[in-house]
Amino acid sequence: MLGALSAIALASLTSCHQSGGAASSPTTPCMDVLDRFAAADVPAMGPAEAEATVGTWTNGVTPADLPGKGLAQHPMLYVGENYNKMFLVKDGKVLWTYQTGGGYEYDDVWMLSNGNILFTRMQYLAEITPDKKVVWRYDCTDPKGTGPDHTEVHTCQPIGLDRVMFVLNGVPARLLVVNIKTGTVESDRALPAELFNPKAVHGQFRRVRYTAQGTYLFACLGMNKVVEYDKDFKQVWSYPIKSPWAALRLKNGNTLITDEKEGLTREVNPKGETVWEFKNTDLPEAYRFIEPPQSCTRLANGNTIFTSRGAKGKTPQLVEVTPDKKVVWVLQDWKTLGSASAVQILDDPGIPENPGDSEH
Repeated sequence: MLGALSAIALASLTSCHQSGGAASSPTTPCMDVLDRFAAADVPAMGPAEAEATVGTWTNGVTPADLPGKGLAQHPMLYVGENYNKMFLVKDGKVLWTYQTGGGYEYDDVWMLSNGNILFTRMQYLAEITPDKKVVWRYDCTDPKGTGPDHTEVHTCQPIGLDRVMFVLNGVPARLLVVNIKTGTVESDRALPAELFNPKAVHGQFRRVRYTAQGTYLFACLGMNKVVEYDKDFKQVWSYPIKSPWAALRLKNGNTLITDEKEGLTREVNPKGETVWEFKNTDLPEAYRFIEPPQSCTRLANGNTIFTSRGAKGKTPQLVEVTPDKKVVWVLQDWKTLGSASAVQILDDPGIPENPGDSEH
């Protein structure tokens, strides 16, 4: 294994966020490629697809008079645990889907500016085109978890259009950077033991992000902390918090952390001071999650969207609140969608594969 990022990979990562467009870019490139998903050559089921079993949540009732516009609130790419079918939503309708059969589980997803979609599926991660061709795939070892070589993948990030960063849960957990055009593994780094529990592989990581500052931000789900490392893997910041499912570096320099165990999302500044916090109990009871949020997305207008597995039809999947905690959108549509673990809002400005551009 490579002990650190290779010079080639490091140069590529650095040049990507310097030359690919500023974090404040007004462009919405994903909106410009949505017509490709509705083209005549897009099959109903691609060659690598397998039908995902629908659960009993389709019996869920959508309450009347929910805030916002339902499915028409935002164009979005949407995935969730418990249902291996991803959804592309536009103008209040499902424009496109992609199914990967039984087993576990969707956790992370990205639409790139070229229209390709990168996602994790626990046993593997892959990049597909709008017409459902698989252009790259990486399979975990011993994916059923029956041996010492068992690995899982729950988090990924595009670095430019050619490279993918991801973390393999395992013993040890590892961070990799792969050039998907050449197939070259440009970095394969065993992570420091302080970041993961070797006895609980499944619960090690759900989100790791490469930031616009060139650092790595680890939400250490099983270790009750968020840790940031520089390019040489020297710790530069740490914050203790219970069960951080996700952490993302905001454009204002703060870090937004989802604490699944305590049912809260907290924004902290570099000094570790809380500057904003939203608890599940801050929601009106009618919109309150039974399953606490796993991840969230911060929009350019300052609003925050929370995702939830939703107790299979009993509570909302997505809730959007303003900085002053006003609820402006509640999505509870179990007849159309499954649970929510990640959502990418496609008309929010920024180039997704530029680190720091997309706050999701």
